[in-house]
Amino acid sequence: MSFSIRDDGDITIVTVDGELIVGNRQELKANVLDRLERGDRKFLIDFSSSSYIDSSGLGVLVSLSKKIGEAGGALRLAGLNDDLRTLFELTKLDTLFQIADTRAAALADF
Repeated sequence: MSFSIRDDGDITIVTVDGELIVGNRQELKANVLDRLERGDRKFLIDFSSSSYIDSSGLGVLVSLSKKIGEAGGALRLAGLNDDLRTLFELTKLDTLFQIADTRAAALADF
């Protein structure tokens, strides 16, 4: 997995490229928490270029959601393919996260 982080106004956009799995989840978590500590409060994680998230990746997303929420921030997800969308539905995580079909739709939701 690789990812990029950029700002769109006051929204931090994290683009995940590849799989979010046990071997790389901590890198994502550390970078998002670093941004949170620096004062960023609105986060969008875009999975348009991602095809797989394992249970540890889901755990990191839940942890980030909690930390961001505790800081008064918001986390949105976008670009889940059909398999990832089904995963979120089966695990009931679609009730925890606000999920948009596209990055543009998620940005408009802030």
